[in-house]
Amino acid sequence: MSFSFQRQAQCSQTHARAGIFQTPHGPVETPRFMPVGTLATVKGLTPEQIRASGAQMILANTYHLHLQPGEEIVRELGGLHRFMGWSGPILTDSGGFQVFSLAQLRTLREEGVLFRSPRDGRLIDLTPERSIQIQNALGADVIMAFDECPPGQAGRDAVTAATQRTHRWLKRCLDAHQNPNQALFGIVQGGTFLDLRSQAVEDLTALNLPGYAIGGVSVGEAPELIHAVVRHTAPLLPQDKPRYLMGVGTYREMALAIAAGIDLFDCVIPTRLGRHGAALVRGERWNLKNAAFRRDDRPLDSDCPCYACQTFSRGYLNHLIRSGEMLGYILLSLHNITELVGFTTRIREAILANRFTEEFGAWLGAAD
Repeated sequence: MSFSFQRQAQCSQTHARAGIFQTPHGPVETPRFMPVGTLATVKGLTPEQIRASGAQMILANTYHLHLQPGEEIVRELGGLHRFMGWSGPILTDSGGFQVFSLAQLRTLREEGVLFRSPRDGRLIDLTPERSIQIQNALGADVIMAFDECPPGQAGRDAVTAATQRTHRWLKRCLDAHQNPNQALFGIVQGGTFLDLRSQAVEDLTALNLPGYAIGGVSVGEAPELIHAVVRHTAPLLPQDKPRYLMGVGTYREMALAIAAGIDLFDCVIPTRLGRHGAALVRGERWNLKNAAFRRDDRPLDSDCPCYACQTFSRGYLNHLIRSGEMLGYILLSLHNITELVGFTTRIREAILANRFTEEFGAWLGAAD
């Protein structure tokens, strides 16, 4: 098998665990935050900079890469790893999130989803089979099943229908999947209805997939409902498979999810904040445009190993951001990714030392 998951340590007071997820392009030490590279690039950063952040696995997006440059071009140019110069593991989203985020541009049917391209207006018929074909061509290590992600405010009937359709689509994805060197993960839907989540887990685990994701969170529901869903769902998933919480990437949410047994995370937050002149510093968001930083000669965080913190002052970063200089946004993005990867790495070390609740209890109590 090209894929395996080994638990190395288990927290004695929570479901938190440390492990190693083995892939054809190397191991991922969990828990671990994964930067998002939607268009085969983590915005503003080189692969070398991403490696220096401590990231081990990154994401790309099926829908957007299908639009530009097209999966056949990526395949012709050596596959996604060679195309983007990243030798480590890659995960591709299926396009299922765009069923939610691009609701105004799509028509949902049992066969699949018909999108109107925001680039040139052409129609794109994305079915479970087509999503898998595109992901097979791209060549990521982990590929995701095509799913229907209902909005957080959807009622029970709509969520039930979406969850059942997601399971039917998963079976079609499995039938279409052709590459044994790619691990196909299933996605647990069910909205905020815990009984639907339980049923979805039962249906998915019966298929003995190489990994499982929790989807349909951070799509408009209240934070306490996100925590309730993750606390309920994660421990139901198999102990010997990786667990991935999609679209979550803040200190509080990651700490609580790790306590529930989650291994992998992704979110666009670090680069999005960086592009808007904001830095993540020990879980807080700092606006580097603020005049308070103009004469500050300290690094953003003296304990951070990133190039921005080791080289430049807050005052210089303030100057770059206030001047609209590209370097400022690049440095903040690099710092923010290093910050989130480092947070999950420190949690991993604490789990290995059986000190998770002692060292991260303040974050675990944030939901009370």
